Amino acid sequence: MKLLTEVLAEELLELLPTQEDIAFYEEHGWYISKKVIPDEIIDEAILASEKFYQGERDAELPITIGYSNWKKEDGYDIIRNNEFVSLQSNKLRTLALQPIIGAIAARLARTNRIRLLDDQLVYKPPQDQTGKSAVGWHADRAYWATCSSHKLLTAWIPFHDCDETRGPLVVLDKSHKWSGTQDTRFFNNYNLEEMEKTFQQGGRQVVKIPMSLKKGQVSFHHCWTIHGSLPNYSKSFRLALAVHLQDADNHYQPFWNKEGKEIHIIDESLCRKLPNGNPDFSDPAAFPVLWSE
Repeated sequence: MKLLTEVLAEELLELLPTQEDIAFYEEHGWYISKKVIPDEIIDEAILASEKFYQGERDAELPITIGYSNWKKEDGYDIIRNNEFVSLQSNKLRTLALQPIIGAIAARLARTNRIRLLDDQLVYKPPQDQTGKSAVGWHADRAYWATCSSHKLLTAWIPFHDCDETRGPLVVLDKSHKWSGTQDTRFFNNYNLEEMEKTFQQGGRQVVKIPMSLKKGQVSFHHCWTIHGSLPNYSKSFRLALAVHLQDADNHYQPFWNKEGKEIHIIDESLCRKLPNGNPDFSDPAAFPVLWSE
């Protein structure tokens, strides 16, 4: 890992967030990088995505249910959401595990190590006039109840220039500081305005910030930042990879909901067990390290 540190120090230091950028992230819950991913890495990921959609795999997951996994028979003119693609496709893994992504995330989260937690390859069909290609408002951490950390974060990587017409990610500014969002899980509710009215109750100020990025840029958002995405009104498909990341201190914690039911997340089924029987969220086979220093 030291070599990666040296390479970044020599060639990519200017691409890392400054102290002012880190303060902005902590205040607003999001950050947009400079161009940090080479075009050729993304172009290879686009080709790998096409092969993935055709059913090609470099490796198989140990599970077959319990996660989002679009297949051809689901139809083409819909949102395609496939999880854990970096564990199944070598070229998508190369993109997801780019050291610069981990280095930026480590600075933003003020940690010395970043591991993968999950990832999602999301495709939106073009010319959506119904609004159904929108992704509903949600907080990632609301889906990760058995994670101990509240410093988890997500990198969002569009595979092309993505303006407001092409269905970009949209964050609600400073929403990571809101209380009472632990059940904000409306990924599949494309009626964004309906949920916005709910958020405005109690005097919350809803400020929507589209992540309009150029190819090679990456946006990052805090695990409690509420976000969704706009419909894709453009004439081109929208393809992006969301890479969910762990800080060094994250580990498994048991969790029970309000009804007293013990909750589990599918990530627990992908990794080895610790001596006490708990899932090991540092298992490198399932949760590889992107960055360490």
